[in-house]
Amino acid sequence: MPRQKPEIDHDLIRELARLLDETGLTEIEFERDGQRVRVARQAQAVIAAPARPVTAIDVPSLDVAPVDPAKHPGVVTSPMVGTAYIGAEPGARPYVDVGSRVGIGDTLLIVEAMKTMNQIPSPRAGTVVQVLIEDGQPVEFGEPLMIIE
Repeated sequence: MPRQKPEIDHDLIRELARLLDETGLTEIEFERDGQRVRVARQAQAVIAAPARPVTAIDVPSLDVAPVDPAKHPGVVTSPMVGTAYIGAEPGARPYVDVGSRVGIGDTLLIVEAMKTMNQIPSPRAGTVVQVLIEDGQPVEFGEPLMIIE
């Protein structure tokens, strides 16, 4: 006998979509009784208009695409969903700043997940060239946190 497809729970999907809006997350997944529902949305890029109109006299025609930090070879991403902290406690000095030299395993920041403080170690030696998060910012799994070159 062929396996029957489970019915789609539209109310569950709506509730998960509401949670996405409320939390600012871009993806959420839920599993119950062997049925898995994943709701995700595409992040939209915000493009700022120039302060004054640009004319052909100002700049030659150049197509410059914004650099995606997630594709940088030195990107350090969040290994979990949580809240990122750049120092050991509120008001404390950050573990690293732009320009800091780090070695493999040096603590870069902390991600708090489910009341547990998780130290995020440097995966490589180098110099911190960009910090992409603010202290106390919610982060998602795979979100770029900083770039080390």
